[in-house]
Order: sequence, then C-alpha cells, then structure tokens
Amino acid sequence: MLVDGVWQENWQPVQKADEKGRFVRQVSSFRNWITPDGSAGPTGEGGFKAEAGRYRLYVALICPWASRALMGRKLKGLDGIIPLTVVAPALTDQGWEFGGYRGADEDPLFGARYMHELYTRADPTFTGRATVPVLWDMKQNVMVNNESADILRMFDTAFEGIVPSDLRLYPEAYAAEIDALNATVYDRLNNGVYKAGFASSQGAYDEAVDGVFATLDDLEARLTGDYLFGVTITEADIRLFVTLIRFDAAYHGLFKTNRRQIADYPRLSAYMERILTLPGVAETVNMDHITRGYYSIKALNPTRIRPTGPAHIAALLDRAGAAGL
Repeated sequence: MLVDGVWQENWQPVQKADEKGRFVRQVSSFRNWITPDGSAGPTGEGGFKAEAGRYRLYVALICPWASRALMGRKLKGLDGIIPLTVVAPALTDQGWEFGGYRGADEDPLFGARYMHELYTRADPTFTGRATVPVLWDMKQNVMVNNESADILRMFDTAFEGIVPSDLRLYPEAYAAEIDALNATVYDRLNNGVYKAGFASSQGAYDEAVDGVFATLDDLEARLTGDYLFGVTITEADIRLFVTLIRFDAAYHGLFKTNRRQIADYPRLSAYMERILTLPGVAETVNMDHITRGYYSIKALNPTRIRPTGPAHIAALLDRAGAAGL
C-alpha cells in the first residue's frame, strides 16, 4: 500500500483486522461525481460534466467491485464513450500491474507500470491501497472516483443526455428497497466471502460463513421472478451477480466458503445464467483472469497452483460466449 505517497514493499492483501480477527475493508477516498451539468454530486466537488471521451475506466476483471462498474458501462451502452483499461489479474508486490498478460492493457495515459502510480498522480501524499475501479478525468488529469457503488450510479444517469437509455438501474420507485437489500447483500455476501477468506480467527470465520450461506438461502427463497425487483434488472442484481459468478470457481475453495456451491441453488443458478446472457454481460466476465487473480494471492495460496474447474462454470461460460476457465 501507499503511505504518504510512497509504496511499501511489504504489501499484504489484508491491511486491517478488528480485535476479533475480522477482515476490515478500506473505505474509498476519491468520491467526486460526474453529473449532466458538472454540478457537485452527493459527495466531493463539482466540475465533472458528462462528456463523451472525457473519462476512462480502469478495472481488473478479477475484481467484483470493478465488474459492477464494467457491467453498468455495458448495460447502459456507454462503452462507446468511456474507454476502458484492464490491469493484469495477478496482484504483485506492488499491487495491480498494467500489461504482461493476455487481455491486460498497458496504461495509455501515462505509461504507468502500476496502478499506485495513478494514485500518487491524483494525490502525491495518498495513504491507502491502490484499488480498482478507478474513474479518471482525462481532461483535468485527476481521479474522479474509486468507489464502485458511486460509479455504477453515475453510469445510470449522468450520461442520459449523450446516450439515452430506457433502462434504469436505480429506479426511484424501488430506491429505498434497493438500498436496504444492497446493505445486507454487501455486508453478508459480497464482502462476507472476503471476511471468511481473510479471517484471522476461527470465530471471525464462523461468523462470516454463517452470514454468507444464510444470505444465499434468503436470496434463493426471494427469487420467484426474473430479477430481485421484478422483470427488470437493477443495480441490486449487478451487485449480486458479480459475487455469484465468482463463487464456485474461487470463493468456494480459496475462501473456504464450501458448505454449498451456487450450483446447489436452482433459482440462483438460473438467475446467474439469465443475467450472464443479457447483451454485453458475458464480455465483462473473464474466468481466466478471475481464477488467475484469486489463486495468485500468496497469503492464501503460496504454491500459486490454480484449479482447472469447476466444469459446470466452464459449461455455463461456453453457453454464454464468455471467456472460459
């Protein structure tokens, strides 16, 4: 991580735990918003007007948080006006690296080797992990935002005047319900798998894994229709999907969330495939990057040996035309 703008060589995936050994995730630091007219958003400062070709999205295809933004960009038809840079899947001793792996890009703006170099461009005294996604303003050469939840909502509405869309990922009629469900799914499932995988005590692990499977059980019972809130996909579905698609191939084994697989949940499995086959979504899923990235985490897998399955996920990806295992 960076400390006062200087990279620390002893990088570890877990930077903080509480007194009971629970994994604590870093809070995002750059919270400006792109808006139709450049006025300030809910957080941060103004000056970021929606314009075609002005902003670049940096992502890791392994990362579920980055994939939220990537899916929003696709579903809202913004891929033609917001260019994309993909980092390499394996975390190095200096964090995310550009290029050097199939499907990974060199940094087109500054020729940076590592993502942390963009963070120190944005703030020379930054302290924290250099995370993805990153939304970069190429006009002012500043970082707009590195919080996936914010970026997903920006993509939903900020560019409507440039790329109109009938799809609303955060419909006003369901806003309060979406917020409530997001909070539960984030704490107990999206971040819950990480709390299980990076737990440093048995009690912290037991608590986390109980929450993961209680939430999956609740969601399986809830899914009586196509999506969480009826017949149209919302941001709540995106936030759930990015964890489900990684679960059997990565979290089940590496993070020890192995009571059941998503394959054991008929409704969640059908739901996951339904979303995967929506136009553009399969392009956001690269299981080679996902498994390469997760199984390169030295703290959890020191041998770096990567499993070849599971076969049902490979078959699912083949049917959807996504990048396979």
